[in-house]
Amino acid sequence: MSSAADTQSMAVEVQDLWRVYDSGAQTKVVALGGVNLEIDHGAYVALKGRSGSGKTTLLNCLSGLDTPTSGTVHIYGQEITAMNSEQLTQWRRNQVGFVFQSFGLLPTLSAYENVELVLRLTGKSRAELHARTLFCLELVGLKKWIHHRPFEMSGGQRQRVGIARALANKPRLILADEPTGELDSQTAIDIFTLFRRIVEEEQISVLVSTHDALVDEHVDRIIHLKDGKVDDLL
Repeated sequence: MSSAADTQSMAVEVQDLWRVYDSGAQTKVVALGGVNLEIDHGAYVALKGRSGSGKTTLLNCLSGLDTPTSGTVHIYGQEITAMNSEQLTQWRRNQVGFVFQSFGLLPTLSAYENVELVLRLTGKSRAELHARTLFCLELVGLKKWIHHRPFEMSGGQRQRVGIARALANKPRLILADEPTGELDSQTAIDIFTLFRRIVEEEQISVLVSTHDALVDEHVDRIIHLKDGKVDDLL
């Protein structure tokens, strides 16, 4: 068992996490079967496994988007499995950034507007919104593309907008679900390299769920999932 001080220094602490779905006709599907996991602050970690291994379910439990059947999840010392829906919404808004395989951008908005939209609920002044939006877009290398809409950009550029949006609220943790799934190999390398730079410069933690073997050379650690469990044999 970790001490309170250790827990506070950890980005993620998962204890005996189960997620079991009722598929009807008295049939149960075990998506997660007793996962135990610790990720240090400032770590860049890849979560790998075959389709159906539980990667996305685990990310959803870590983000509070799915409710575990049992077990606990602490993110930077906060037990999110004890939060209600309203508390989780507020926590996600302030603590976690999300990056998706399909980018998830609003097609009618420019890169700038897609990032700024996330900040509008913060109550910050217009000047603060502008400064943070520009900072995030410059960090991901899109200073010259801020007024372009998604259809005017390459897949890699769209994903960079997605990463800038994930950074907008200054999260402590970024969860990325197959962020290079729709990108070519060189662009995937660029995205994994960008995550490394963000970890180092912004002092945050990044957990990437991926099938992509190219991630191996960039991360601090690889966690393998198999049949809903951490596979320590790989």
